[in-house]
Amino acid sequence: MLNERDLQTIWYGSVEPPWWLRALTPGYAVLSKLRRDLYASSLLPSKRLPVPIVVVGNITVGGTGKTPLVVALVQALRARGWNPGVISRGYAGAAGKILLVDARSDPRIVGDEACLIFDATQAPLAVGRDRAKAGHVLLNSASLDVLIADDGLQHYKLCRDVEICVIDGTRRFGNGSLLPAGPLREPMERLDSIAFRVCHGGTPEAGEVAMTLSGDLAIALNSQPPRPLRDFAAQRVHAVAGIGNPARFFAQLRAAGIEVIEHPFDDHFPFAAKDLDFGDDLPVLMTEKDAVKCRAFALPRHWYVPVHASVPAAFLDAVADRLRAARKSGD
Repeated sequence: MLNERDLQTIWYGSVEPPWWLRALTPGYAVLSKLRRDLYASSLLPSKRLPVPIVVVGNITVGGTGKTPLVVALVQALRARGWNPGVISRGYAGAAGKILLVDARSDPRIVGDEACLIFDATQAPLAVGRDRAKAGHVLLNSASLDVLIADDGLQHYKLCRDVEICVIDGTRRFGNGSLLPAGPLREPMERLDSIAFRVCHGGTPEAGEVAMTLSGDLAIALNSQPPRPLRDFAAQRVHAVAGIGNPARFFAQLRAAGIEVIEHPFDDHFPFAAKDLDFGDDLPVLMTEKDAVKCRAFALPRHWYVPVHASVPAAFLDAVADRLRAARKSGD
């Protein structure tokens, strides 16, 4: 049986997919198209909420930088006079019902990304597999005028007013095949119907908005003061990343002059204390998404490196303009 790392090597490397993965792909393609067609024809109903909806997602499996963009959108919409909330599936969480997220929420229950978004924005946030129901619960709990759906591009049960697809500018779309032979959740033509395509890293192609992530601070998981990331330059550190593309985090640290001992984990990995025990006293640097799951057993040598998304103001203005138009059409 192939694990996540094996699949990543096939999807984004030069390894040919085995015959049985290729054999399963046509079936996935048929079922995926049938599902889209059923929603498009209203044979499967989509639910519309009373406020405009922005959906942030991707057409590939794994991390592309959606969560930092959601945080940036919350902050940008606030600055433009909106009062946003966030709805999320709560990926890797164990919640079987709609839950509101707060500072006491357990990432094992609501998901690591939901905790990260709440910590970064303090925005009202609800998780649940049914994003429309999560939206109703959130709107009944807070006064909001726009909702951002984190990772909901394929959740056609929820009507949306603005779609944003985040693309990994380095890995792009891998081998270009649909699941399971490749990383595509939907065919490439799906991009033609999406209002905004945001390219994280690499070189944006025509029609794509450039996004960069930057972080120059290391923050202790306990009560120590933050340190500039450059303080770790020329040092050996253990680098921990349980994200969709761990190599990106390792490259960020190396670019700061840090000597990295790599420890890649599967996306949304459920860390325990033993996973951060490397038999020495070297500093351990991890992503912010991993840190939300490690606070309970953190040691003084454990640090995380938060990142911030930078996108053009013109893109943020365009998103806000579309939301204003959607609000007027709904009045």
